[in-house]
This record gives sequence, C-alpha cells and structure tokens, in this order.
Amino acid sequence: MSHKPRIIGLDIGDSRIGVAISDPLGTTAAGIEAIHRVSLAEDLEAVKQIAERHGAVEIVLGFPQSFDGSDSSPVEKIRAFGRKLAQVTGLPIVYEDERLTTISTIRTLTVQGFKANKGKELDDMQAAAIILQKFLDRKEPPPSA
Repeated sequence: MSHKPRIIGLDIGDSRIGVAISDPLGTTAAGIEAIHRVSLAEDLEAVKQIAERHGAVEIVLGFPQSFDGSDSSPVEKIRAFGRKLAQVTGLPIVYEDERLTTISTIRTLTVQGFKANKGKELDDMQAAAIILQKFLDRKEPPPSA
C-alpha cells in the first residue's frame, strides 16, 4: 500500500470555512475543523497553516453551481478566494461541484444521531468532507475485479 499525499477540502461560507482532509491512502475524507472567518488575510493564513501542518499538496474548494450547471452568484467570490489561496499556499486549487452538499450533510449527521443545524461547525466540517470525498471518488481508479 502506497501512501498518497494529503488533500485538503474546504466548504467556504460567509461565517465559517469547513475543513476536511484525506486519509493517508487518499481514499476517504474526514472533517477536521471549522475556521471562524475574520478577514480574508487571516482566513487564508489559517488555511495555509492547516495545509502545512498536514503536508497537503492540493486544496479542493466547494464550487456552488446552480442545478442547471450554470454558475451561481457566489461563484466569483469562491474563484477570487481560490486565486488568493493559491498565491498564499503555492498549492494547486481544484474546484468541486457542491450541489446537494447541504442535503447530504443533514442526512449524514441525522443518521449519526446529531440534530441538523445544532452544531454549525460540525455541519461545515461534514460539508467539506462530502466535497472532498466526491473529488477523491472521481480521482480513485475503480477497484480491480
């Protein structure tokens, strides 16, 4: 079994940034924390420190598209954040469609026995994990038969 470099996933909201990380094998994602947003510079620095601490080689940002596949209103804010994050971290930034992430987050947390929207940080971490997991699932070659 070879170890793959870690990948960070982000769910960027107005108040918090949910953060997830891939496992050492690059097959599963888990939420690790929620950053309370302060300013763009401090938010970027917080993500940079997390990426450095975990040896991340890539960052996946949730990309809010409309259901018809067109860009939604917050798209330019996410792209601008991604450009700045790439400059600050020196890491490649990848965008992953985050449609239905909120619904998946609520369902997952409900199944695990948590009440929806009771812990916003937990919601944000779970959303980041779902975004990153979608990315990892697309990258991972299908298992051999």
